[in-house]
Amino acid sequence: MIEYILRRIMLMLPTLLGISIVVFFIVQMVPGGPVEQAIQRMRGAGAGGGGAFAGTNAGMTQEAIAQLKAFYGFDKPIHIRYLRWLGNVLRLDLGRSYNYRLPVWDLIASRVPISLLFGGTGFLLAYAVCIPLGVYKAIHHRTWRDSVTSVLVFAGYSIPEFALGMLLLVLFGGGSFWNVFPLSGLTSDNFAAMSSLNKLLDVLHHMVLPLLCYMVSSFAVLTVMMKNSLMENLRADYVRTALAKGLDFRAALYKHALRNSLIPIATGFGAIMTVFISGSILIEVVFSIRGMGLLNYEALLQRDYPVTLGIIMVGSVLSLLGNLLSDILYVLIDPRIGFSSLES
Repeated sequence: MIEYILRRIMLMLPTLLGISIVVFFIVQMVPGGPVEQAIQRMRGAGAGGGGAFAGTNAGMTQEAIAQLKAFYGFDKPIHIRYLRWLGNVLRLDLGRSYNYRLPVWDLIASRVPISLLFGGTGFLLAYAVCIPLGVYKAIHHRTWRDSVTSVLVFAGYSIPEFALGMLLLVLFGGGSFWNVFPLSGLTSDNFAAMSSLNKLLDVLHHMVLPLLCYMVSSFAVLTVMMKNSLMENLRADYVRTALAKGLDFRAALYKHALRNSLIPIATGFGAIMTVFISGSILIEVVFSIRGMGLLNYEALLQRDYPVTLGIIMVGSVLSLLGNLLSDILYVLIDPRIGFSSLES
């Protein structure tokens, strides 16, 4: 097992190198970079009459533009910029944000707990609900219970997350119907003055609507996957043989079929690693939650390259580690698979 893990980690290195090359060059060649945006802001200030560049050539001089390029590092060829950036990354230095003027690590560290709170809770709740629901649907296959739950599950899956978020705000956020849940944010204005218990209840109160949006998209996939996997195992010869020998159906279900049915589900469980760095951009925008998704969205709009590249690289590392975790869970759930079969 240790040898397999070390081999997989060694294979991650060229993968990450390839990701860094592709992402860096794509991001750097996107039009409207930080230099262009800074020029636009200064020209706008000059056009207003009170700016320091008023009266100059369209608000800027060639010397000022050259200084801006040097400040952002765009006075060097793109391959030199990449090598310099890669060297900093190897030293675990993701640079400083153009917009916030803070180290990228500090920005990520400040936003990760919020995305982890919503993403991790929604992820675990989705598994906690979908696995029992999939088992229930498999047992009651082709009954009215199966049909009703299928309609509800796929109805929720068909609604985009951001549309569901706005609908929930209209219905329960004091829009046109009931004022039950807060419109935005994670805490109330008087959060600092609350007791510990009231602080917990206040955070949970703010989490209800965003959590529903986080969970609904994965409901259909996980539920149907669990149902189909369990039904396939219930039709397998080993289960029918156990039943023919007099084993109780419930015992055959939970002691034999269910464990093997969890193998496909384990592939998605490795995605929990990306919860540490990812976030739903649209949900965080709709509910004004300052997590990783919103940070990434703002960085893309403002061409904050260090933040964008830092989030992508950290997310890539966690995604690869998540795939490794999924393979390990494969073996833990069903030791018959073995690590040698995963390599083939």
